[in-house]
Amino acid sequence: MRQKPTVLAREIVATSRLFRVEELQLRFSNGVERTYERLVGKGVGYGAVMIVALEADGRALLIEEYCGGTDTYELSLPKGLIEPGEDVLDAANRELKEEAGFGARSLELLTELSLSPGYMSQKIQVVLARDLYPEQLPGDEPEPMRVDRVDLRELSSLIQNPQFTEGRALAALYLARDLLTQRGEFVL
Repeated sequence: MRQKPTVLAREIVATSRLFRVEELQLRFSNGVERTYERLVGKGVGYGAVMIVALEADGRALLIEEYCGGTDTYELSLPKGLIEPGEDVLDAANRELKEEAGFGARSLELLTELSLSPGYMSQKIQVVLARDLYPEQLPGDEPEPMRVDRVDLRELSSLIQNPQFTEGRALAALYLARDLLTQRGEFVL
């Protein structure tokens, strides 16, 4: 196993309402020293969830929302922060109700994904939601989200959609599809 670099110094060099930028002075095992910067949370978060909500016909729910990072409306999976005292599956069901207007009777934690591990410390829990039923909860979004659907058999066509660019959402969809196929619960 490789030896992790030695942290020579660390300092918060910028802060915002949601994030901090931390500068790390590192020395690697071969003696090379480098400065890294990473985006870290404010230290008060409880994590986040992303939901692959699957209808009985093999279609997954997508939501359309405005994304400040790209300054566009994007299609993605429902997702959001885990609230204090909430477990991952409860948070996933709540976010699904708030963003897509559906609840799920069956929820399964699939994996944890990082966004950009070279620059960010945040990770997201991927949850598979099935046996959906209509239920809307008020959320914190500034406007209603449009719900769309994608057939898990046609994920390659989703990549061609200029409104769908989020890599972790694509990874979650493929992961869910492949897992269900391996279990014999989904036929391509």
